[in-house]
Amino acid sequence: MKEWYFEYQLHENRPGILGDISSLLGMLSINIVTINGIDDTRRGMLLRSEHDDNVKRFKAILHTIGNVTVTKFREPRVRDRLAIRHGRYIERNATERKTFRFIRRELGLLVDFMAEMMKRDEHYLIGIRGMPRVGKTESVVAASVCANKRWSFISSTLLRQTVRSQLADDEMDGDNIFIIDGIVSTMRATEKHRTLVHDIMRVPAVKVVEHPDIFVRETEYEIEDFDCIIELRNDDGEEITYDVVEPGFSSFDIS
Repeated sequence: MKEWYFEYQLHENRPGILGDISSLLGMLSINIVTINGIDDTRRGMLLRSEHDDNVKRFKAILHTIGNVTVTKFREPRVRDRLAIRHGRYIERNATERKTFRFIRRELGLLVDFMAEMMKRDEHYLIGIRGMPRVGKTESVVAASVCANKRWSFISSTLLRQTVRSQLADDEMDGDNIFIIDGIVSTMRATEKHRTLVHDIMRVPAVKVVEHPDIFVRETEYEIEDFDCIIELRNDDGEEITYDVVEPGFSSFDIS
């Protein structure tokens, strides 16, 4: 069985159009796994079929159905599956294609998105930007749980400032999510801690770095080394700034 993501835009939501498409799928032995509205004017379906020829016939017939424009028909990607689940697409930066934007009321979508990234058993580096107390660390922990992975705080300010200089043997494997606070690790920590961070960055596992811009500024790493950058805001208009981050204490130390 092969899965497909099918999405179409409604120019006129006439009665019966969904029934017509569903009946056509049934006649071609194509199963609808999930269906949902996407961003008000579109509808998405996750389809499953054993026969590629039937899928090709379905695509050809779609062009004869009035008031419908096919916007996507492809093997499902992570963003497609999440759009079906949550009814909207994750916002992607128009110029920085690996940067994805969320606001606080979308924490459920953010957790699902990060969980999919965390299921990778490989080198995968995620950066997460956001102002203090917006929900960055809590979202990372929740995503780790959803991905059925253990998590290890290498540095953090979630409950109190955490700065570790060594790990247990069972933590140094690919089944752990390593969480690093870019400000604490580069501006508040000892040389022994920085050596540990350097070693962890070489482990074939998922690493999440909060405040990646500070991490890049203070280390040899570059923003291009990150596979994915997440921006989390309280609202669409909030500016993410690090003007107050200097050696010593700041509001970022109680995030």
